[in-house]
Amino acid sequence: MARSPAVASADAVAAYKAVLQGVLDKRPSGTRQRLATALGKNRSFISQISNPAYSVPIPARHLETIFEICHFSVEQRRSFLKSYGLAHPARLKLVKDAPKLREHRIHLPDLGDEARNRELERVIEEFVQKVARLFEQGRQP
Repeated sequence: MARSPAVASADAVAAYKAVLQGVLDKRPSGTRQRLATALGKNRSFISQISNPAYSVPIPARHLETIFEICHFSVEQRRSFLKSYGLAHPARLKLVKDAPKLREHRIHLPDLGDEARNRELERVIEEFVQKVARLFEQGRQP
């Protein structure tokens, strides 16, 4: 008996989330928080997108950041994208066309309060993303 496309899609979503979960489980503590900060989300969002039991899809715009922060191997990335493409065929083109990211570290002042430090990091990240979008728009004909 053939499975419905919805079941196949749900299986594919669970498959790519299992890859992400496996990668995160092998990374140092703090990786989930760094990922949440880089995505401008809270840590519960990372739990939802990395748990195969939840059907919440991972937005295509977040994939490059996830690959960068979590340090996916070539094989892990290939496996993830194969399942992601099965789950979301139309979104895979967005992933392939997305700009690649590179890491750049800066030193920020310690504001003496973890919440304020995280907020400063979020504001800087948001600012950099907006400036990068402006540069991208300026390059387009």
